[in-house]
Amino acid sequence: MNNSLGNTARLIGAGLRALLVLTVVCGIVYPLVVTGIAQAAFGDKANGSEVQADGKTVGSSLIGQSYNLPKKNPDDANEAAVPDLRWFQPRPSNGLAANSVNTQYNLLVSGATNLSGDNDKLIKQVTDAKAAVVKDNSTADHQVNPADVPADAVTSSGSGLDPDISPAYAELQVHRVAEKNHLDVARIDKLVADHTTGRTLGFIGEPRVNVLELNIALRELTQK
Repeated sequence: MNNSLGNTARLIGAGLRALLVLTVVCGIVYPLVVTGIAQAAFGDKANGSEVQADGKTVGSSLIGQSYNLPKKNPDDANEAAVPDLRWFQPRPSNGLAANSVNTQYNLLVSGATNLSGDNDKLIKQVTDAKAAVVKDNSTADHQVNPADVPADAVTSSGSGLDPDISPAYAELQVHRVAEKNHLDVARIDKLVADHTTGRTLGFIGEPRVNVLELNIALRELTQK
């Protein structure tokens, strides 16, 4: 009986020591080492790829955001958002759902529509979005051809939070942005070219334009 109790006590002691060591190593030392390496080598990415403007954090280069006019009635949740056409617009976010768990914050849940290509609702969304893109981006001296509207202008990404648009969609918006901000088309065109990023390592992904960074540069240009 005493031997049995002694063996049990030793096993419990060994288990507690292992728990203590693993807690210190895996719960304290490892996170501190990984965090230190991340901050030292990849500080910007480790902190969420924050984008600064006028000394303030205005967003993340990894998460898209909307550029809409203020609501006429801020308390009306059903009031449709109206895009502020002075700014470059991102992709649609049709897949986003309202947060229903943590109601303390006004958050949106990332997600895709999961609608099939022949779904009537998706077809209507794309058709309406295309008509709006053509209408919004046609100016007094430039008419947008519906055939030139790229796919990312009328469809949301898988996450609904894509921060980038294609160079084709950015170029399509150039005349409208120039007109709304009373700037030369050539200056806006150059702005888009300067903020177009090529394929990663020359062959991964597609060329893209980060909408937040482009609009920050546009804001700086309009202030000059």
